[in-house]
Amino acid sequence: MAKVLAALSGGVDSSAAAALLVQQGHEVVGAYMKNWINEENIVGNCPWEQDITDARAVADKLGIEFRIVNLMRDYRTRIVDYLLDGYQRGITPNPDVMCNREMKFGVFRDYAIEEGFEKVATGHYAQLETASDGTSNILRGHDGNKDQTYFLALMRQEQAAGALFPIGHLPKPEVREIAEKFALPNARKKDSQGICFIGEVKMADFLDAFVPKKPGNIVDTDGTVLGRHDGLHLYTLGQRRGIGVASPIFKKAFVVVAKNEDKNELVVGFDEHETPHLYATRCVVTDITFINKPFAEGDSDLLAQPRYRTPAEPFALESFDFRAGRAEMRFQDPQRALTPGQICAFYRGKFLLGGGVFTEIGP
Repeated sequence: MAKVLAALSGGVDSSAAAALLVQQGHEVVGAYMKNWINEENIVGNCPWEQDITDARAVADKLGIEFRIVNLMRDYRTRIVDYLLDGYQRGITPNPDVMCNREMKFGVFRDYAIEEGFEKVATGHYAQLETASDGTSNILRGHDGNKDQTYFLALMRQEQAAGALFPIGHLPKPEVREIAEKFALPNARKKDSQGICFIGEVKMADFLDAFVPKKPGNIVDTDGTVLGRHDGLHLYTLGQRRGIGVASPIFKKAFVVVAKNEDKNELVVGFDEHETPHLYATRCVVTDITFINKPFAEGDSDLLAQPRYRTPAEPFALESFDFRAGRAEMRFQDPQRALTPGQICAFYRGKFLLGGGVFTEIGP
């Protein structure tokens, strides 16, 4: 049995995870990571106070100690600044992936180690396996509809070795049943869908509070001006809704196909495989890290997942510089809206190998 610091977010997944650890006989302490309190009064719902109340109630029900760990300064520098800097540079960052590496299994894990804990537990739908050499591997969660390994793609070996994912082998309905079985006060609480630790805030509203508007033209692929935008940072490749201009073709909507940073133009077109930049097979991924063993040129069974909720696809390495963490790769089939700044997760079967950041796309 281990001394475990269980991250309690106030949601049902982390609560059920803590309950299972207590049932298994571990020495468990629950902790809420206080990362953001909406002090700028951003439009949207940031329910941190209710989340703390719910997390504390779960700890009380389980009979375990509860702590609030204030990581607001680290969250601002490691996540919010990263997010804002990325959008201002014209890329689309992924705060949820970075939050796992830098916060949950970064500064929060550092706190746990300093306090004498052996493991950090979360409610992620992912599984762990100890290899024959004693190292740790991360595998996809049993519930394919809830698998969250994509968000763990930038974790390192020492982080995986110090983690526990108590519900990763379970389907979501069974997790709800466990919460009901333990009579957890938040057993029927709805899942949150917002930005990591910020809450149910629209990204556009969040950015509007921090990033100055920079209006420009919306143009079609021929350069014809169709309208105006408030800033390229408010749009992402492949976006269909909220563009602000109507398509002239019935039942055929415009999508964002490119951003022309030099001219501050948002380029819209139609969702067709021939559309440049919207569909691509070649890309460059940098800042690659591996959870355990790295892949190598010549490996033929590799898969890459370019975003959450999309299937992992076969690809080939055209070149790979391990020391620089840089790979030039080609997908077997054209991929829609590969976006600079987003995360590419690498798999071999169900094993999560690691991940990196898209920096160059196509042609």
